[in-house]
This record gives sequence, C-alpha cells and structure tokens, in this order.
Amino acid sequence: MAESTDSIYAGTLSTRKRHSFFYDLFSRLLKQKPLGTFGGIIVVILLLVGIFANVIAPYGYNETYIADRLAPPSIKTWLGADQVGRDVLSRIIYGARISMIVSLATSTISVSISTTIGLISGFLGRKVDLIVQRFVDAWMCFPGIFLILTIMAILGPGLVQVIIVLGIQGGIAGSRVIRSTVLNIKENVYVDAAKAIGCPTRAILARHILPNIMAPIIIMFTTGMGGAIIAEASISFLGWGIPPPHPSWGGMLSTSGRLYLMTAPWLAVWPGLCLSIVVYGINMFGDALRDLLDPRLRGGLGRYSGTKKKLPKQKTPKK
Repeated sequence: MAESTDSIYAGTLSTRKRHSFFYDLFSRLLKQKPLGTFGGIIVVILLLVGIFANVIAPYGYNETYIADRLAPPSIKTWLGADQVGRDVLSRIIYGARISMIVSLATSTISVSISTTIGLISGFLGRKVDLIVQRFVDAWMCFPGIFLILTIMAILGPGLVQVIIVLGIQGGIAGSRVIRSTVLNIKENVYVDAAKAIGCPTRAILARHILPNIMAPIIIMFTTGMGGAIIAEASISFLGWGIPPPHPSWGGMLSTSGRLYLMTAPWLAVWPGLCLSIVVYGINMFGDALRDLLDPRLRGGLGRYSGTKKKLPKQKTPKK
C-alpha cells in the first residue's frame, strides 16, 4: 500500500513538473524580461496579422485605383497609396503574411538541417566529424549574399525558392552551435552508461542527446526568424525575391519606395518601420528565451527544477 502511494505521488509530482515548466517560463518572462515580453507580443501580432490578413486588410493587395496615384495618407487610405493607386496599408498587412511564412518555414528548415548535421558530426566524431566540418568550413568561406544570389539566379525568383535557399544557408552555418553542444553532452556519464548496456546510437541520440539540446534549438529557431525576414527583404530589394504583384516589405522598399522616395516618402517609411519593429521584437524575444533557458547564464531555467522545495529550518540548540 505504501509503495502504491509513493508511486502515485511520484507520478503526480512529475506531471506537475511537466505542466509547470512552460508556466514558469512564461511567468519569469513577464517578471524578469520586459523587453522580451514586448518582443513576444510583437511576434504574436505578426502571426495574427499574417493569418487573418484577408479579414484585417481593407482592400486587396493588388486592388488598383482605390485612390489617386501617390495619394498621401487620408481617411480612405490611412497610410497613403502607391504609384498605381493601391492601398499601402493593405499591402503591408499582406506583406506580414509573406514575412510570417518565410520566417517560420526558413527557421524550421534551418534548425532541422543544423540539428541533423550537428548531431551526426558531434556524436560520431573522428573521420565523419572531420569531413563534415571541412565541408561546413568551405561553405562558410563564401559570402552568404553571393551564394544566395547565385542559387536564386539558377532557380528563379519565388517564395518557395527563397525559403529553400535561406533554410539551407542558415542550416549549414548554424550546425556548429549544435555540434559544440553535442560534444559537451556526450561526455556525460549517462551517455557512457547507455553505450555500456548496448543501447543503439539512434536511441542514444533520440533519448539522451536531443532532449538536452532543445534549449539552443529553440533559441536558434526564434533568432533565425528575424534573420530570415531581413534576408528575404534584402533579396526582394535586389529583385530576386518575391515576384510582383505579391507584396513584400523588401520589394515595397525596392520598387515604389526607392523610386518615389522624395515625392512620396510614406512608400518607404511604413514598410521600413514595420520591418524594423518586427525584427527588433523577434530579436528581443529570442534573447530573453536564451537568458531563461541557458543554464550557463545567471538565472537560467536549467537550474530550476520546476517545484520549489523549502528546506527545514535548523533549530539552534538552547544554551
């Protein structure tokens, strides 16, 4: 009877730990990281605007002759109109959808490639690590924008092409972070114990290595979103990104924003301001998660067990 009670209590305690981790992370984010909380709000707003762009936007992104050409901000067009009479606000809202898709898809591909390369290279080591890392070194020797533009010139402009190119570029370059973490974790005693009892390599990677590198993976995913948005805007600004008439913040800066900067500055101000705010929010949110999840930093959740245990007070003996 005592054993069953202990097992039930242990199961309840472990369930509380699992459920309280994200609650503790969220509460500490609110209390200790106000800039990170502000960045998280910006990320949530970006996701909501991108998902419900059809409902939020007052006009279609390519609906022309809504107002006069280069019309200034007014009641009809809150942020003005472009060179063919399209509403700038509607195009910025639909551009948020493009940024959301690019950031999420690119970060997913990048983190997947980095995790795969880092796990294999860091855990197997020796000749495999030597060959893989020399390939990574050779890849990183070339300027990133040169590789991206070269591949885009071969594949052609498009949303899918941008996501694939940026995902591969960021994934290969970011594999060193995962590799260094794996090299540190595989020296622990529990990994040696798993090898000693004959646990296969696939099981060791899935059960012992991968769960312990989730913190840097989450950090790479969040910080990679901001970099993907900037890279997509840069490619679109150079004319190799999202083809018109689909709106992109970088494309809006390149076409109408650059050509009519002196006569209609709102065509460049609003897309540039949205781009800056979103990237700033994503970076602040990623930095806050890094500070909370990395146990090497002061106050990281790695030292936090999820349940607070009060130590009994020691009574001083009376004289």
